[in-house]
Amino acid sequence: MQRQSLTIRHIRARPVVLRLKRPIVARIATIEDWPLILIDLQTEEGIVGRSYLEPYIVKSMRYLVPALNDLSDLLKGRTVAPVELYEAARKSLHFVGYQGLSMIAVAGLDMAAWDALAKAAGVPLCVLLGGTVGPVKSYNSNGLWLKEPEAVAKEAVDLLEEGGFTGLKLRLGRERVDEDIATIRAVREAVGTDVELMVDFNQGLTLADALRRCHMIDDLGLSWIEEPIVYDNLDGYVQLTADLKTPIQIGENFYGARDLHLALQRKACDLVMPDFMRIGGVTGWMRAQAIAAAAGVPVSTHLYPEVAAQVMRVTETAHWLEWQNWADPILQQPYELKDGWLHVPDVPGVGIEWDEDAVAAHLADL
Repeated sequence: MQRQSLTIRHIRARPVVLRLKRPIVARIATIEDWPLILIDLQTEEGIVGRSYLEPYIVKSMRYLVPALNDLSDLLKGRTVAPVELYEAARKSLHFVGYQGLSMIAVAGLDMAAWDALAKAAGVPLCVLLGGTVGPVKSYNSNGLWLKEPEAVAKEAVDLLEEGGFTGLKLRLGRERVDEDIATIRAVREAVGTDVELMVDFNQGLTLADALRRCHMIDDLGLSWIEEPIVYDNLDGYVQLTADLKTPIQIGENFYGARDLHLALQRKACDLVMPDFMRIGGVTGWMRAQAIAAAAGVPVSTHLYPEVAAQVMRVTETAHWLEWQNWADPILQQPYELKDGWLHVPDVPGVGIEWDEDAVAAHLADL
């Protein structure tokens, strides 16, 4: 494995908006259009590192794209050394805070820098990080939103067939708890007992309602209950984790490894699932997964299946990869799915290349 020194020439950020095949219908929001920021880290040596961000809200790209352009000006001429770039980019935004949009912009840069470095070495990212190419256990998170129980059960069968999955995640938080319970039971009857079912409330409940509802589903054989209350109510999560038999899953709103460390110190969850744009890209993930490993806590991923598969190959307590294909329309070659496993391709870097015709058709005018 040869190492080639790279120098940043320019960072290009392009906003695109895709229409979701299955719109997000959660207790706190309905989303039909999915924003993506495509990042190209161009080097003087001709290698281009690529990554993307999924900031949920189309309007948020009005702030993130300029932030990435500012980082391009700041870092031009710097060596592509991801850890150093991560620190330099964060410190440049110190006075506006290390969380929120600041961390998201830095994470996008970080993932592109790691992609460029692995390409320069001529190996997949997982190999650069000390692992090997191979499959990662995945569950399908492409749907199962707040619809009627019968419709959710029918869709669950379709989702299993999308890639031979053995795990599915459905969303809860309907007006009546008996409707949530009916949905879980309808899905279980449709997919059988061998399929693992995770549920996600998308932070939609008060603590009082969460205590009532979660106890009512605690004996339904669920693999985890995800984010029943607002993400920063750690006191509430401490209580839920202590009271329930079903594991509590949180983490997609951890901004950096210290947030994960605090949650584990407080015993605010049983499982963690960091999101790449909030945890800090690959650099943030590697720091966070080491903390989780030291605590013996299983780690799952949130969105970003391509970079997720790469780092899960070197994550000590790797649990489940959350698979969704929302970025596939602008990718030349999505990863292969087989029997519920996402397969890391044996190509340099992360393996992301843009379908430029699709990108041009979906460019957003900010």
